[in-house]
Amino acid sequence: MRLRHHRGALAAAGAGLTALLLTVGLTGNAAAATLFGDTFDDGNADGWSKSGGDWSVVTDGSPAYRQGNAASELARAFAGQTGWTDYRVQARVKPLSFNGANRLVGLASRSTSSTKMYRLALTNANRAELQMVNGSQISVLGSAALTVATGTWYTLRIEATGSTVRGFVNGTQIASGTDTAYAAGRIALVTAYASAVFDDVAVDGAGGTPTTPPTSSSPTPSPTTPAPTTPPPTNPPPTTGLVGWATQNGGTTGGAGGGTVTVSDAGALADAVEGDTAATVRVNGNFTCSTEIRVGSNKTVIGIGAGSGLTGCGLNLRDARNIVVRNLRIAKVRAGVGNGDAIHLDNSTNVWIDHNDLSSDTTSGTDYYDGLLDVTHGSNFVTVSWNRLHDHVKCSLVGHSDNNSGEDSGKLKVTYHHNAFSNCFQRNPRVRFGNPVHVFNNYYVTTANPSYSYGIATTCGAGVLVEGNSFENMTDPTHVGEGSSPTGNLVERNNLYVNSGIPQTAGSVASIPYAYTLDPASTVKATVTVGAGTGKISG
Repeated sequence: MRLRHHRGALAAAGAGLTALLLTVGLTGNAAAATLFGDTFDDGNADGWSKSGGDWSVVTDGSPAYRQGNAASELARAFAGQTGWTDYRVQARVKPLSFNGANRLVGLASRSTSSTKMYRLALTNANRAELQMVNGSQISVLGSAALTVATGTWYTLRIEATGSTVRGFVNGTQIASGTDTAYAAGRIALVTAYASAVFDDVAVDGAGGTPTTPPTSSSPTPSPTTPAPTTPPPTNPPPTTGLVGWATQNGGTTGGAGGGTVTVSDAGALADAVEGDTAATVRVNGNFTCSTEIRVGSNKTVIGIGAGSGLTGCGLNLRDARNIVVRNLRIAKVRAGVGNGDAIHLDNSTNVWIDHNDLSSDTTSGTDYYDGLLDVTHGSNFVTVSWNRLHDHVKCSLVGHSDNNSGEDSGKLKVTYHHNAFSNCFQRNPRVRFGNPVHVFNNYYVTTANPSYSYGIATTCGAGVLVEGNSFENMTDPTHVGEGSSPTGNLVERNNLYVNSGIPQTAGSVASIPYAYTLDPASTVKATVTVGAGTGKISG
C-alpha cells in the first residue's frame, strides 16, 4: 500500500511551528507524527517548487518524479515548511545518468534557501556523502564508499535532531555529524549534472530517535487504531549496521581480526569455515551441494555479488559462537540434507544473519520441506536483518519443541528487523520460550492463496514484541498459540495492516535492552523492498 499525497496546515503549540499534515486514507495504522508524503500516484507534483532542471511526473513502474536534464548544474525540487525542525525525510532515488565526473543525485533536509541545506548525496565517484551545503561551500559531515549505479533504486534517509544529522542508504547508517548551521527548513530532491527519478517521499517528526519499548502489555487493537508511542532512551543506536540481540553478550564480530580467504567450490567452503580460528570467508559463485556445511566459531561468511551461495544444501551453525552470515543466496534445500534448513542454528550464540536470500524454489514456487532459518536448542543473542525469505511454507522457527523448556527457557533471544517475508505461509517466526523476541520493521506480503497461513505465532510462554511492521494481504498477521502448543505473549503496536486481518495479542513482553531506530510502518515496504536481500552490500 502506498501513501497518497495530501496537504494541509497544522499549527504546533508553543513554537508556532507550521507543518504539512498527511492525511492517510488507509485500512491500517497510520504512522504517528507524519508530516508529509508523496508517491506521485495522483499524477501530479502539486506542492513542490522547482529550481533548475526539467521536472515531470512519469511512469517508472509506478508514477514517480523525474529530473531529466543532466546538463543542469543544480536542479532542486522543494516541499514542506521552513519551520520544520527535528524530523526525518526518506525517499527512493534512482540515478539515470551522470554528465561528467563527481556528479551527484540526492536528498536534502533543513533547506533554508535554494543553496543552503543538509544533503545526502550519491556520487558517481562511488561514494555516499552527508554534506552541509552553503552555496558553493560544501562541508562533508561523513561519508562511505558505495557503488552507485545508474538504473538502480536506493533508499535515502536523513535524520536531523538538534545539532545531530545522520544519513542512511538502504537502511544502513553511512554517516553522522554535528552541525549548527541549519536548525530548520524544507526538504528537497537534488541533482547536480545528473538525471534521476524520485519516489515514495515521506517525512515524519520522529527525528530518528531510537525507541525502547515498555514492558507492559497492550490490548488487542483494531487495525485502524494507532498504537501508543514511548519516550526514547538517552543512548544512541549502534552505527555499525548491527542492531538487536547480537549486539549483546559482548557483541558479534565474526571473523574480524582473522585472515581472509576466497572460495570457489563447496568443498573449499566447508574446509574454510571449520574450526574456531577467526576468519572471513568470501564465497565466489553458487555451489550445488548435497551435504550441509558446518560453520565453526569466529567466522564471517559473505557472498560476492548478488548470486553467490548454495543450492541443495544449507549452513549448520552448531555448538558455536560469534558468527556472521551475509549476502548469500541459499535455495532448494531438501529434507534429509542435514536439518533440511537453509540456515540452522543449534546451541549457537551471538549470530548475525544479514542480507541473505533464502527460498524453496525461485522458479516454481513453494516446496514443502523444512525451514529456511531455524533457531533451536538454546541458541541465543541472534539478529536476523535485511534478508529475503520467500516462496516457502514454514520459514523461520524459534525453538524446535514444546518439550525443550529446560534448554530453551531464558534463551532464544532473537531480533528480526527489515526482512521481507514474501509468500512465507507460516512461521515468520513461530516462537517457543524466547522472551523477548523482537520483530520490527519487517515487510510481510502474500500474493498466493494457500489453504492455511499466518504471520507470527507465539507459544509456550514466549514473549514477542511486534512493532512497526507492514502486513499486506495477511489474513492472520499474528497468532497467540499455534497447533497443539500452549499460548505465549504478544504485544503489538505501530504496525500497518493493508488488506489484512486483526492481530491477536495477549499478555506482556520483557523489555528490550538495546537501542534501535523504529521506522514508520508506512515507509517499511519501500525501504525493505529496496534494501533487503543479496547484492546490497559488498562481499
